[in-house]
Amino acid sequence: MIADIARDAKGVYFPSRGDYLATVAELKRTGFEFCSDLCAVDYLEITERRLPEGVNAERFEVVVSLTSIVAAERVRLRVQVPESDPTLASLFDLYAGSEAMEREAFDLMGIIFVGHPDLSRILLPEEWEGHPLRKDYSVGRIPVQFKESQSIR
Repeated sequence: MIADIARDAKGVYFPSRGDYLATVAELKRTGFEFCSDLCAVDYLEITERRLPEGVNAERFEVVVSLTSIVAAERVRLRVQVPESDPTLASLFDLYAGSEAMEREAFDLMGIIFVGHPDLSRILLPEEWEGHPLRKDYSVGRIPVQFKESQSIR
């Protein structure tokens, strides 16, 4: 299975959304026992980027880093997620520690992790509208208030 997944010259895996969970499960079986990072990227206006042949660029990308503590190795996965359907399977059943990272990606970027046990906001209030790390999020929506500075004399 993992041998069929597209990889770049640096060894980064590019599974499709359909192969994502099976790829991660296989990597876990081969010794990558720790999900050290999960984040989302918004490529709103960046249409040209290096991807392996057969991988179609989408607006969003979820990047996952898995670590083998015993072998002192890391592997990275980059999954393309379309703007029209920003969903991806949750890694919670494989790596319980991914729970907060998936909530953060949901909160700030709007990626919906299907099967997550509590996909709710983690940094912003529940009533917050939108996802502030998306590149089309309105700039200056929140007024910034500065304290008056004391000049040094």
